[in-house]
Amino acid sequence: MEEYYNYIKALHLIFVVTWFAGLFYIPRLFIYHIEATDKPSPDKEILSDQLKLMTKRLWYIITWPSAVLCTIFAFWLLFLIPGWLEQPWMHIKLLFVVLLIVYHMKTHMIYLQLQRDEIKYTSNFMRIWNEGATVILFAVTFLVILKGTFNWIFGVLGLIVLGILLMLGIRLYKRIRDKNPNA
Repeated sequence: MEEYYNYIKALHLIFVVTWFAGLFYIPRLFIYHIEATDKPSPDKEILSDQLKLMTKRLWYIITWPSAVLCTIFAFWLLFLIPGWLEQPWMHIKLLFVVLLIVYHMKTHMIYLQLQRDEIKYTSNFMRIWNEGATVILFAVTFLVILKGTFNWIFGVLGLIVLGILLMLGIRLYKRIRDKNPNA
């Protein structure tokens, strides 16, 4: 079984990439859907119906299957190398994976609300929500590559700085959009 380790790891990484692709893109579609509700008829209905179809396909054809397959291959890797579960970096990584699953489930709830045309969030909130997966991806990637928790303080500070930079970028883009709606 260990001779298949690299194949399993490659498949795990492929589905990590496709899972995150879905998690990066679906909030963007949510933003467009929310903003479409401010359009006059018939644009509002046409856009809303098209965006519902796009999010449905993205969510159920790419994002959910990728999440499930990523998780299956992750468990398989842990089965092959159970010693990782004794490593402090893996404990922190798994904490971020739990956060990712919570993020995914909350995104699923938002998806279901929008499918019913229940608008509970602003497009600006969704722009901020969109960055949640980015922060988790940075954290997990650095943990896996560096495999250390010794400098966890620098890691936390780095995530805070990343969060601040993302928020500043969102605010800057909002200003640009306010001046030029086609930006």
